[in-house]
Amino acid sequence: MTRRLPRFAAVAGITAGLALGAATASAADLTIYSTTDGDNLKVIAEAVKKAHPDINISWVRDSTGIMAARVLAEKDNPRADVLFGMAATSMLTFDEMGMFVPYTPKGVEALDKRYQDGNNEPDHWVGIYGWAGAICFNTIEAEKNNLPKPTKWADLADPVYKGHIIMPNPASSGTGFLDVSSWIQIWGEDEAWDYMDKLHQNITSYTHSGSTPCKRAASGETVVGISWPFRGAKLKSQGAPIDIIVPEEGIGWEMQAVAIMTGVKDLEAAQRFIDWSVTEEAMEIYAHRYSVVAMPVMTKKWDNFPPEVQTRMIDNDFPWAAKNRDRLIKEWRNRYEGKSEPKN
Repeated sequence: MTRRLPRFAAVAGITAGLALGAATASAADLTIYSTTDGDNLKVIAEAVKKAHPDINISWVRDSTGIMAARVLAEKDNPRADVLFGMAATSMLTFDEMGMFVPYTPKGVEALDKRYQDGNNEPDHWVGIYGWAGAICFNTIEAEKNNLPKPTKWADLADPVYKGHIIMPNPASSGTGFLDVSSWIQIWGEDEAWDYMDKLHQNITSYTHSGSTPCKRAASGETVVGISWPFRGAKLKSQGAPIDIIVPEEGIGWEMQAVAIMTGVKDLEAAQRFIDWSVTEEAMEIYAHRYSVVAMPVMTKKWDNFPPEVQTRMIDNDFPWAAKNRDRLIKEWRNRYEGKSEPKN
């Protein structure tokens, strides 16, 4: 299948500088779609280029919801060769639609079984790292506004927090979706939607990035940012006056996975990339940037990273979340879309 891509400069969501190296006559070319944060993806891209200098990769990144919509829109004419760092809930949907080339990477036996495709042989996708939900809480701004420190998700529904909370939009952010889907799994639908109705009254805005709420809490633009713990720990280590709170009811979590797309231009190059993505070298890179990784021995203990993250991760029902994703997002948008920030 011959595919021509538009000029990347005209495509929203491209991370500048990630297409490393000029094409050569003998080099393989791959287009890889990813939802990995831009700063982390730059490090990963450089490591891949060093490990496989003969593979020219064009990286295309955006937030989870936007990238998932793009992949679905291109289903009949796929423009990506590989998906990297895509949420498992999205991957399960794509897999059901027959969008992946089966491939079990070398070394997969070293991964945590929870990160492996347990439904197929060979694998259709493989998890590589993950993250979980948390609250970033600006202690200085809280004191100025006489706001108590929350310990539970339920606390954020208190009217005292009105105008002081920012969270990600689940339609565009994987972090936002894992929060919504986990609240429903924790409380059941009726109670969870009732909670979100009350929370909405306190929300200032819904962002299209999972890390933005924590960044804004760190800078004092908001008191509460619903985000993820690693970003909070990193910002706190840089001096931000924030506490990272892991709510007592439990937290949602998501794994990020890799897969080869049907219509891949160079299957051998794609397989070599997938092999690299599960190596110890790659896991070491992920472990410096994410809460949990698929190779357990690589998990790091970071300064200011709350230890209760691991014990409060819910028993996430990924197939349920994938099956109900569209329905939940539609309902969420009908109720709360009015406070979403404009997309760039």
